[in-house]
Amino acid sequence: MKIAMIGQKEVPSRMGGVEVAVGALAVRMAARGYEVTLYNRHRCSFRKRKKTGKCRKYKGVLIREVWVPDITGISAAAGSLFATLLALRGKYDCIHYHAEGPAAMCFLPRLFGIRTVVTIHGLDWKRSKWGGFASWYLKQGEKAAAAWADEIIVLSRSAQKYFQDTYHRKTVLIPNGIQRPERKGTEEIGARWGLEKDRYILFLGRIVPEKGIENLIKAFRQVDTDKKLVIAGGSSDTDTFFEKLKEEAMGDPRILFTGFVQGEALEELYSNSYLYCLPSNLEGMPISLLEAMSYGNCCLCSDIPECAEVMEDLGFLFRRGDRESLRARLQMLCERPDLVEESRKKVTDSIFEKYDWDKITEQTLALYQRAINRKRKKRRGDNGRRKIESSDGK
Repeated sequence: MKIAMIGQKEVPSRMGGVEVAVGALAVRMAARGYEVTLYNRHRCSFRKRKKTGKCRKYKGVLIREVWVPDITGISAAAGSLFATLLALRGKYDCIHYHAEGPAAMCFLPRLFGIRTVVTIHGLDWKRSKWGGFASWYLKQGEKAAAAWADEIIVLSRSAQKYFQDTYHRKTVLIPNGIQRPERKGTEEIGARWGLEKDRYILFLGRIVPEKGIENLIKAFRQVDTDKKLVIAGGSSDTDTFFEKLKEEAMGDPRILFTGFVQGEALEELYSNSYLYCLPSNLEGMPISLLEAMSYGNCCLCSDIPECAEVMEDLGFLFRRGDRESLRARLQMLCERPDLVEESRKKVTDSIFEKYDWDKITEQTLALYQRAINRKRKKRRGDNGRRKIESSDGK
């Protein structure tokens, strides 16, 4: 089977949940002997553009870089178009689009008889960082997926219900995954930021409005604790919003912005936090929450279905967007380390069995094969009808 994936920015990287998921799937598929090509988006000016289609190998996966203009709201659309045009020449059995924006191009491979799969990582058109045109385009991508994709993967039951109610379209629920991590000490985070084990509350993710970070900062400033609040993550076309958050945190030395983190520093942040907090108003399926749980963290999340479905009874919830509800939960957990420890003990091997990347890879490959087999069956049916028609003509 020859597979292409389109929609990610840069793999390998931790730029977002899409990139983490695509990297995890592609590497495992390549290890099983499948030919996998990733079309990464490379944003830069026209003058500095790299040659479109430049190739390199990463853990058995072929990566092609596709130049896109460095314009917010345009780069993703241009990247999926250019990548699709390149992929049409690649003789792939299946092209897998990730996210709603890139899915707008899924009709093109279908016109050429190539099977398409789309993963909906979240209802991106709802994200507040996008303007009118970008939101409209993302919604068109969602509609294109519903109309043209051979198979649609969703990450949560709420997304599955949404597609059934809105488009009367069946989807397949395949969640994101995790792998068992190795817990780390505090060498790097201690040296860089003066952080100690169990002395900070952690938020980790992209710095975008729908993550509820502004609400978290305002709630934390009212919490009576000497623990720090660590906000780890980088801007995602949201520099103005990032600066607004820093202004909101001014005057409270307990609040620390680390910027984008990965590697050893990321592992240490997960390993040593007192509490992980995800106050999102909108999610697809939060990989950061899964990762925090894999490290045995006590987690506090907004009660949106996508978070509640993942966490079940393993952590704590507060009412979405309710600052007082969040403040009260933070205060309670800061005062009750026994509750935090009890929550940590609930995270058992069952979570690794439920969200196992190897099993998820097998499910995804089976879905590809189902789409390809449907195409072959259709061809056999068409050939049979031609023979019958020819025989009748004689």
